[in-house]
Amino acid sequence: METVYILQHVWCEPPGRIEAAVRAAGVRPRLVRVYAGDPVPPRMGDAAGLVVMGGPMGVYEHEAHPFLRKELRLIEDALHLGRPVLGTCLGSQLLAAALGASVRPGARKEIGWHEVRLSDEARTDALLAGLPPSFTALHWHGDVFDLPAGAVRLASSKLTENQAFRYGSSAYGFLFHMEITEAILRDWISEFGGEMQAAGVTEDAVLGADAAAHLDRLACLGDTVYRRWAGLVRP
Repeated sequence: METVYILQHVWCEPPGRIEAAVRAAGVRPRLVRVYAGDPVPPRMGDAAGLVVMGGPMGVYEHEAHPFLRKELRLIEDALHLGRPVLGTCLGSQLLAAALGASVRPGARKEIGWHEVRLSDEARTDALLAGLPPSFTALHWHGDVFDLPAGAVRLASSKLTENQAFRYGSSAYGFLFHMEITEAILRDWISEFGGEMQAAGVTEDAVLGADAAAHLDRLACLGDTVYRRWAGLVRP
């Protein structure tokens, strides 16, 4: 059975639906709980893919979070070997940085349910083909990144030009979230309530009357995308 590394940076940001899709594809997830002191693998070795999850830290905060440099090297190794990479939120920023793009604080935090618009290139993308041209996704980020040289922009939002991109045929970065469940979202509200308050976002705006419908629709889209990504993992 093939193995995929999954790097988790904080207890409340687990791989969620990503892990379920990986398991359903017959691939073994190897969870690296960085927040609990698990060492970041120095190389991909025999691992057939790499998933990098989100977190509240910035890519540029190397001094406070030394593991970030190690993760960048691991991503670079995966790219060099042509192994599939999937970055979510912070993970997408790390992938962009590993490809030489600038990552920096955005004009303001993008938190809550906002529309994502797919690019024309997404229509024929291996992961996004057949998805609606626009849909509502969950956002929770303050940093943004430039599109890496040689990458293809796949999605944008009103506030953030680069919401998703592909590099090569199997490296993907998604700034928005499709992996979440209601339980995960409630944990975020509990853990990052101060961030919401500072951004002027209320709990009702994130987990109000429309949240259940948003989560259901997003689950269908996320399951499709993650299943397709898991299908790229090969011996």
